[in-house]
Amino acid sequence: MPGGRAERMNIAKKVLETCRKSGIPCVFIQEVHKPSLVDIGRELDGAEGPHCVEGWAETELASWIKPTTEEFLIRKRRYSAFFGTELEIVLKAYKAETLLLIGGFTDVCVHYTAVDAHQHDYRIRVLTDCCAGSSRRAHDYALEAMNYLQRDALVTSEDVFKYAAEKIAAKEDVSAVWTYRRLWGQSETNVNLGLF
Repeated sequence: MPGGRAERMNIAKKVLETCRKSGIPCVFIQEVHKPSLVDIGRELDGAEGPHCVEGWAETELASWIKPTTEEFLIRKRRYSAFFGTELEIVLKAYKAETLLLIGGFTDVCVHYTAVDAHQHDYRIRVLTDCCAGSSRRAHDYALEAMNYLQRDALVTSEDVFKYAAEKIAAKEDVSAVWTYRRLWGQSETNVNLGLF
């Protein structure tokens, strides 16, 4: 996992700012569970204990994440952002084709969401420098598994910054369109960012 938590947070802030400036819609995902854990299902069958409980300070979104009135904050009860949520409706509304995934854990929520996105025929782009796993080994294996599903799945924040700059330039110069179609595999308007 590149850098420490503070470094990843600073990169993620810049990614969020860049996406907003370039017109890439941002969707925020928050896992939450009732204090009684009635909604946690099989999540306690593994190594993970109770987590993301409503009312716990660490369950709240990071203070720097402030969805605007036009951005979606989707609360989920399972690892995948698709399972039992309105995410699919939101993505269809945006006509999304490619999803940018950041957050943690790489080997849990990001991986499960990436697999479901793949099953729903979305292109996935996991920002490897904006994710953290439950361990370095688990992080690396999850990235390998996601890359197995889609050979172009792994990108960095620098790739996103370049894409956004080309997207902005393309509004002025149509010849730049081929560059991001080659990297991102779709039209310049249909990219989403999910924070997990």
